[in-house]
Amino acid sequence: MRSHYCGTVNESLLDQDVTLCGWVNRRRDHGGVIFIDLRDREGLVQVVFDPDAAEVFAQAERVRSEFVLKVEGRVRRRPEGTENPDLPTGAVEVLGRGLSVLNTAETPPFQLDEEDVNEESRLRYRYIDLRRPIMQLRLQMRARVTRVLRRFLEDNGFLDIETPMLTKATPEGARDYLVPSRTHAGSFFALPQSPQLFKQLLMMSGMDRYYQIVRCFRDEDLRADRQPEFTQLDIETSFLDEQGIMGLMESMIRDLFAQVLEEALPDPFPRMSWHEAMHRFGSDKPDLRIPLEFTEITDLMKEVDFKVFSGPANDPRGRVAALCLPQGGELSRKEIDDYTQFVGRYGAKGLAYIKVNDLTAGREGLQSPILKFLPDTVVVDILNRTGAQTGDLIFFGADKATIVNESLGALRVKLGHDRGLVERGWRPLWVVDFPMFEWDDKESRHVALHHPFTAPRVDSIEALEADPGAAISRAYDMVLNGTEIGGGSVRIHTTAMQDAVFRLLGIGADEAREKFGFLLDALKYGCPPHGGIAFGLDRLVMLMSGAQSIRDVMAFPKTQTAACPLTGAPAEVGEKQLHELNIRIRRQG
Repeated sequence: MRSHYCGTVNESLLDQDVTLCGWVNRRRDHGGVIFIDLRDREGLVQVVFDPDAAEVFAQAERVRSEFVLKVEGRVRRRPEGTENPDLPTGAVEVLGRGLSVLNTAETPPFQLDEEDVNEESRLRYRYIDLRRPIMQLRLQMRARVTRVLRRFLEDNGFLDIETPMLTKATPEGARDYLVPSRTHAGSFFALPQSPQLFKQLLMMSGMDRYYQIVRCFRDEDLRADRQPEFTQLDIETSFLDEQGIMGLMESMIRDLFAQVLEEALPDPFPRMSWHEAMHRFGSDKPDLRIPLEFTEITDLMKEVDFKVFSGPANDPRGRVAALCLPQGGELSRKEIDDYTQFVGRYGAKGLAYIKVNDLTAGREGLQSPILKFLPDTVVVDILNRTGAQTGDLIFFGADKATIVNESLGALRVKLGHDRGLVERGWRPLWVVDFPMFEWDDKESRHVALHHPFTAPRVDSIEALEADPGAAISRAYDMVLNGTEIGGGSVRIHTTAMQDAVFRLLGIGADEAREKFGFLLDALKYGCPPHGGIAFGLDRLVMLMSGAQSIRDVMAFPKTQTAACPLTGAPAEVGEKQLHELNIRIRRQG
């Protein structure tokens, strides 16, 4: 029906006839001449209708916003002084000689150029929202990203293999979305949280290199970068160790940024141990664009009389850390109170601080409600360690190490953004040497920091069992500007080691057989060393496009409550369907 996209009409087509199809972005009537900005996914072009062509002009007069048109006309240069340098088509216009209204449109629920449309409306009328140029560009970028990733992987010998969408419930993870079976009464499938076990089985099958752009499902609380259904680039390889996998994957991401954004990422990516990341930034996904770091002062606080500091300092699981904010002395008391409220969301009981009004004046140049509890020697050591200067402000975190890391780490990021300290550019990072296990106080047992199929970096099973808390895993996370975009590991490939890890996780032989019997059987028949990684495609595109939420790079996302305003899902179903599935609804309350 058309010869060109609207957004591709430029000076190379001068004096040529074109046929265009699209939506009316805007219609203007200027002194008897009608201008229509016709829009499609590639952009828009100005079409001019002259009253000399009476029949076509009469049709143009009836056109309104979002009508769907087919236009025939000739490309000509815009009159001097009317060019629009902001548009790729801004040097030309199309003189309309034919016009067909392919469909009319009611007034849309919001205008495409409105800035403050609430998200509920955007999702309810998503087909309107997706017409906005910014949304078109984001989804086009997503398509380019997947195309580049596929090409790289296929050029490097990876096979695109699908894994099941209906599988078995996953223990040790988030909640599953369950699907009742009609043919097996009382039994359920689960939608996959990831293809983890299937991709390991593919390595045992000799496929050597696998990838899949796959839909995954997790029934968990949602945030800006979480959805109940999401897409990941899933990858697994045989006969490569972690160094080989990481090197190949960062080459892929460098290639992606070079092709899609024309950005050169560092070669190689820097690497940082999990322990160093937590020590310096309180996070295993630090944003290296923010030049603020923790200062460890736990040792300085062991002997002070101030229990708020000495308590955590003498607790094996406690920590006392400082965060020095350059020129933070400018903060008002209200701003400090607001930051105190902010860290409270992460479990912090307060936010102590010292303002350095005049470093040369000693204690007299400092301002803080906690100074009276600290000896002179400790104050001097704090100032020296943090490198504080006149005008700076030092924040303190003192509690369980997990609370200090999470609260002060979040404060570091917030201060970076609030104070304009975030540097421009892209800062990728590999975080490595994760602990194999973490202790769960509620369940009084070890749990896997990544998943129970991650291989430990140990010489023997005996060494692992002797001190599981000290074991390091062969896991690695790729972090970009403070967001984890990919995580993976070398997997366990022997039955004996897998059995040992299950035991340390409190999974007995019978339970392991019930949940993972097919994996344990497969390990017996010649499993190769293997490992892999999964990238969050939605997160990656969100970062690359500058969007604030993964919902803005997904065509049809869910709300924060995991609902779809567009279709009304989830919805009740009829009694007949429930009966076929052997399900009866029991209302609570």
